[in-house]
Amino acid sequence: MKYQSTRGLEKGVSFKDVLFAGEWPIDSKDGGLYFPERVPKLSQEQLESWSKLSYPDLLAEILCLYIDPSELSREQIIELAAGSFSRFELPEVMRVAELKNGLRVSELFHGPTLAFKDLGLGVVARLLQKFLSASGERCLIVVATSGDTGSAAIQAVRGLDNIDIVVLLPHGRCTEIQELQMTTCIDDNVHVFAAGCVAARMGLPVRLVAAVNTNDIVYRSLSSGDFSKADEVVVSLAPAMDIQVPYNMERLMLLFSGHNTELVKTMMTEFEANGRVQIDAQVLKEMQKVIVDAQVVPDDAISSTLTRCWEENQYTLCPHTATAAHYHYCHVRPDGPRRLCVATAGPDKFPGALQGAGVPFQPCERIRQLHSMPTRSEPMERGQDWEAMLRQKIEAVSAVREAGGR
Repeated sequence: MKYQSTRGLEKGVSFKDVLFAGEWPIDSKDGGLYFPERVPKLSQEQLESWSKLSYPDLLAEILCLYIDPSELSREQIIELAAGSFSRFELPEVMRVAELKNGLRVSELFHGPTLAFKDLGLGVVARLLQKFLSASGERCLIVVATSGDTGSAAIQAVRGLDNIDIVVLLPHGRCTEIQELQMTTCIDDNVHVFAAGCVAARMGLPVRLVAAVNTNDIVYRSLSSGDFSKADEVVVSLAPAMDIQVPYNMERLMLLFSGHNTELVKTMMTEFEANGRVQIDAQVLKEMQKVIVDAQVVPDDAISSTLTRCWEENQYTLCPHTATAAHYHYCHVRPDGPRRLCVATAGPDKFPGALQGAGVPFQPCERIRQLHSMPTRSEPMERGQDWEAMLRQKIEAVSAVREAGGR
């Protein structure tokens, strides 16, 4: 398996090079994102067999399809996957809650930071460490986050000898708990929908629905092909969805265009120049075969859904998961399809939203401990040279490492 840029300039890139390049390809002339050159197709027999696997074993099987054996052997991948979830609360990693009115919730939040990002970033960190320890090199990761990514990245690299991390977070835009999860981690190496579409292309018999908050670029893109920036980001009860540009939309364009990099490049060049582009009609038609619906869920609907789910089930949703549950409640039919709402974060991280909805809130011990832990962060004020400050921080960390310090 090799990788390519969504815009076609780079092809035949190794998994390792993609992993260490971060989110954007190294060649800034291209400006695209990396994506597999092909999506493996699974047989019905494979799907049935894999449905019986544990989560770590399933992860290993999928990774073996996307990492060339010349880079990591099957045995190495199995070992890495088996050790990636040791800090999760559940031995099974995740579970499904069966609730009234046909509401089923897949709980992806049982990791160290109570967010679905723990599932992916814990694996990414171990992959980075695997390659770095073999070469004797170090890396420093820079993360900019609006919520869960930063804390999950921090926890993922804790204790890994070859990795440092610097996290940038918007003051006042994360919840207090999300901020504490980042600033209370003072280890020496910490310096504070596309996946579902790929699974469908691989053969998983699933149809997807995108539920979003008031920041509706994903809804507009999927319903009418209008991929355009809003004038501003609206602060909502679901802060991880408070975005202007969903970068994975470019990967979806590539996937549903049949890997037509020239078409993706044309669309993204127009978007970057004008802040808007109309997604190609055929690409949109292919998207809508897999992503069959989308819905905007404003704050009042998020709040009423939190209330309803608690009153009917004594079950607490997070505000992001509530957008999916709201869609379900709007489309309940006795003869309708079985739905699974993906819970992306634990409700304990959002006490303000819960209290506003009248949902009883009793934080778990992991959250309670945050308030008594020391914090470390460095303020970056508007008007200061942030790039210079960040470079200075990176150089300081590098100097300590070169001197042999931790």
